[in-house]
Amino acid sequence: MLGWVAYVWLSAGQSAYRFQLVEEGGIGKFAKLGLDAWPDLVISKQEVRVEGMDQPLALAYLARRGNAPPVMLNWENQSGEPVVFLDGKISEVTALAKAITKYVPKEATILAWWDTSRQIQLLTGNETVFTSHLGKPQITPSIWRAKSEGIEKYEREFWGAPASAEESRKFERFADALAADSKEGAAMLRELAGGREAYVAVHLSDLYKLGLMRPERLGVAYKDFPLQGGDVHGLSGMVKRWLQDNHHTTYTLHGLSENFVRAYFLTDDKSGNTLLAQMLPFTNSKPIELKAVQLVYQFGGYWVYKIPDTQPSSS
Repeated sequence: MLGWVAYVWLSAGQSAYRFQLVEEGGIGKFAKLGLDAWPDLVISKQEVRVEGMDQPLALAYLARRGNAPPVMLNWENQSGEPVVFLDGKISEVTALAKAITKYVPKEATILAWWDTSRQIQLLTGNETVFTSHLGKPQITPSIWRAKSEGIEKYEREFWGAPASAEESRKFERFADALAADSKEGAAMLRELAGGREAYVAVHLSDLYKLGLMRPERLGVAYKDFPLQGGDVHGLSGMVKRWLQDNHHTTYTLHGLSENFVRAYFLTDDKSGNTLLAQMLPFTNSKPIELKAVQLVYQFGGYWVYKIPDTQPSSS
């Protein structure tokens, strides 16, 4: 740890981490990812390395088709806090892709966080508003703040095809829409769709990312809880005690694995009025009854909504 601290502070112009290729090949080499429906993909397994640390910070599985830039498909964090990407479940990503192929017309456009957008585009061929590796927000531990510029430079070089100023502007507008109230947010999403039939896909992890980008609108905290022997009642008690002890207002749960569940908390009442919070299953929200956008699919942490052509009379 001391070596890591020294490296971070003495090399502020460099990235705090690097990707290191471990293995690459077709989907047959990575059977556990469940990508049989996409036999043309090339997969690379990468270790995320930090100078001075013997073990990788994370494991990353990237996918590409032909000579196109790689897309992050699965991120397995080996550290104790969020870094670069948030933990995901490849089974949820592939289920989302299959559902979009089934429920979303090919001529429609899809709005989603940029990392989800790139996965959707790769696995479905559907058009997404965001296509580039935007890298927003930068998810780093506080000790890496001095290396922010170095990280941005490394990310641009590694992922290729940087976003245009217009795409970056639209993504900021997308974040504003999710952080607005339901009526205003839905209107902003329709504007971004440019008159096309449009759908929006959100994930529970978007709460944390949006909270970093718009902390004045959305107060978010999270904690991982052990799920011992499938004891759901014991888990519920632990989560409620944590909520009360920290004076949070509501929570929602996402199963990370058989052993851990992540609870996302809203830290104040006004955060629950945002469009994103209304679209997700907090204890005081009703996504199924939401009128500003209309639910068409839900699985795991993903919720997919159709954006109405006009604003309904009530949200």
